[in-house]
Amino acid sequence: MTPQQKRASASPRKRGRRATPAADNSFYQQALGEAERVLLPQALEIEGLDQEIALLRVKLATALAEHPENLPLLMRGIDLLVKAVAARYRLSRKSQDNLAQAIDGVLKEVGAALFDTEVSL
Repeated sequence: MTPQQKRASASPRKRGRRATPAADNSFYQQALGEAERVLLPQALEIEGLDQEIALLRVKLATALAEHPENLPLLMRGIDLLVKAVAARYRLSRKSQDNLAQAIDGVLKEVGAALFDTEVSL
């Protein structure tokens, strides 16, 4: 057995999630409010982006309903959603662009239906 094999067998590496520091030792804790500090341990346990993607979709729908004329806000929401979905599914740049164009098309159709006119994004 080589020296490298001996070291590898003496201390096997665990795969998977890295250990996260305790919430009370968090670098960012000092910037959090009391309610946020309470939520931090739960947030540390969440894996993946599904909840964040769902939240972005809800916020984008709310922004569209409450501020349909605020195109910069809607485009920022679309951009964040596309990036989150791309990260979640590891989309190529071309797939990201296609997704953004599809969402853009849906927003134009919804805007046209709401305002009975063509919307330019």
